[in-house]
Amino acid sequence: MITLTNVTKTYEKGVAALKDISMDIDQGEFAFIVGDSGSGKSTLIKLLLKEFPPTAGKIEVAGKDLSRIRHKDIPEYRRKIGCVFQDFRLLKDRNVYENVAFAMRVTGASKREIKKRVPQMLSRVGLASKYRSLPNHLSGGEQQRVAIARALVNHPKILLADEPTGNLDGHNAWEIMKLLDEINKDGTTVLVVTHNMEIVRAMNKRVITIYKGTLMSDEEEAL
Repeated sequence: MITLTNVTKTYEKGVAALKDISMDIDQGEFAFIVGDSGSGKSTLIKLLLKEFPPTAGKIEVAGKDLSRIRHKDIPEYRRKIGCVFQDFRLLKDRNVYENVAFAMRVTGASKREIKKRVPQMLSRVGLASKYRSLPNHLSGGEQQRVAIARALVNHPKILLADEPTGNLDGHNAWEIMKLLDEINKDGTTVLVVTHNMEIVRAMNKRVITIYKGTLMSDEEEAL
């Protein structure tokens, strides 16, 4: 589903964020990417979203070589990948329903599809009763649930989560991780970047550790 082959990313002034990284994430897998701040975790997510190309190496997502995707086709590619961020990135002037519906509108979905699918997704994340609420009237955990609903409403095969619990308290962090686990069990490939090692250890999933831009370890889930 996701394959990196000898991927290196060097920024301006020769700063290497990632150095010769190779890994495979299989379809339907749940994996954590961990490492200290500045280790290259977020750079990896940005590469997968094709925000910029690697300096060297090859990246394939769902069978597509990202180097072969034309610039004008990047938005369409990104719509096929769900993404959740630490800061939620919700539209503050639109209510919960509209935030999720927006993700469908940009794909050209019909009004009928939107009216059917958005309530279903809000029910799944436990926010059916708050569809009229604005983001600033929600808790951090609820805002992240809206972000997850938005990321999943177009049925992506892959969900990328960049520090999804970073702004949440312990209870809400666990609730979000349980939700991501449920989503994975339904067949979505989930890749989570995090520094919360308590959650990582408790969830018993594959853990890929990056240290100063290099792949330090890749441990499969315990039996």
